[in-house]
Amino acid sequence: MTGGPDLADPQTTPAQRSQMRPAVFIVIAGILAIVGALAGAYYFAMRPVVLKIAVGPPASDDLKVVQALTQAFAQSHASVRLRPVPTEGAGESAQALAAGKVDLAIVRGDLEVPKNAQAVATLRKNVAVLWVPAAAKGKGRKGAAKITKISQLAGHKVGIIGRTPANANLLKVILHQYGVDAAKVEIVQFPITEAAEAVRSQKADVYLAAGPINSKITADAVAAASKDGGTATFLAIDSAEAIAQNHPEYEAAEIPAGAFGGAPDRPEEEVKTISFNHHIVARKGLADSTVSTFTHQLFSVRQQLLSEFPLAAKIETPDTDKDAAIPAHPGAAAFVDGEEKTFLDRYSDYIWWGLMALSAMGSAGAWFAGYLKRDERTINSSLRDRLLEMITIARKSDSTEELDQLQGEADEILRNTLTCFEDGAIEHAALTAFNIALEQFHNAVADRKLILMSMPANLQRTGAQLRAAGS
Repeated sequence: MTGGPDLADPQTTPAQRSQMRPAVFIVIAGILAIVGALAGAYYFAMRPVVLKIAVGPPASDDLKVVQALTQAFAQSHASVRLRPVPTEGAGESAQALAAGKVDLAIVRGDLEVPKNAQAVATLRKNVAVLWVPAAAKGKGRKGAAKITKISQLAGHKVGIIGRTPANANLLKVILHQYGVDAAKVEIVQFPITEAAEAVRSQKADVYLAAGPINSKITADAVAAASKDGGTATFLAIDSAEAIAQNHPEYEAAEIPAGAFGGAPDRPEEEVKTISFNHHIVARKGLADSTVSTFTHQLFSVRQQLLSEFPLAAKIETPDTDKDAAIPAHPGAAAFVDGEEKTFLDRYSDYIWWGLMALSAMGSAGAWFAGYLKRDERTINSSLRDRLLEMITIARKSDSTEELDQLQGEADEILRNTLTCFEDGAIEHAALTAFNIALEQFHNAVADRKLILMSMPANLQRTGAQLRAAGS
């Protein structure tokens, strides 16, 4: 075969291509890794956030409501879920939040609120209820029937429903307002599960309960205090406004007539009292978007809980004023003020930068892939030049064997060119130019073979010998 580099050697060109393909795969793998990272970031951004919420005491209405909320959020596949952490009461719940052991807590507004607590919602409003049981026939309790005012409680036993110290402190605030020395009042506390029985057994002269107006625990205890046709006597807190002035955590309130049922109504007329709130608070620093989403979910499922938990109707939005007793969490305030951020508002910057990064990486990958293919393009360009050189050789050839060898070399060049085109190393225009050159080569071979076939064999041999001697 005549001169020229053996660029179409089938053992060289495929080897060079095989060295470049892994690099291309690396680029593709890198792009896929970026896409996977973005998908993973989206998954972590959208996966449910689980918030631990401290609530107590056990078997309380608060715990039941939180458990119902937990179940409702799970069933609706909400983006924020709850994990109840039972405590012995609101005081312990507040301590858990202050220590950073939980994200949310149910606290009483008349107790010391942790400094890191911010209001999310008002779970319920509680009222203080003071009453004197009706005297049973044949059991005239000394002095019990004569108690009609709070100022008369000195020297008597007051039974408090619930063992939390907060209720005892509430009674002391009331006694102090009326000038009654708390040391002269015997205080005894009963578990809420034993409240009705304690009242029925007349274990105290007067009873105090603190809870929602529609509390079943209070209603049952009041009902137990009414016997043999008699009815409980309710003690009004006429100085409720003064107490609220001296203790901002309390508010003046009224117990409506008939709030606790019965016939006659219990109470028979409106009774003045004081109230305080139970709050759902979040630790300061909890993401605004998380708290905003939780607040939205809370008020969305509230209606679903009314049939089973009437207390859910009392859930209210927090006070967003700057001088509120418990400052509202910015996330809850955003929900109340209608300034919630949508998914795009929250993550638009990340999405934009992610797309920019993906575009930049795609461009860099395309450039790198093109850079890796430059050798393949160079080789193919040399093979095309070789094909053009072979046209000249074919036209001067004096041997059909040489033409057949050139034809075989052209077949290898064709195979290489098609592989380059499939790999994207050459464009369609380059393939068209190669096709023109290949067609010219085939025409040159065919024409030369016709000429050689028409020449005597001895002339062919002589011509070949002369060319060999000249070279």
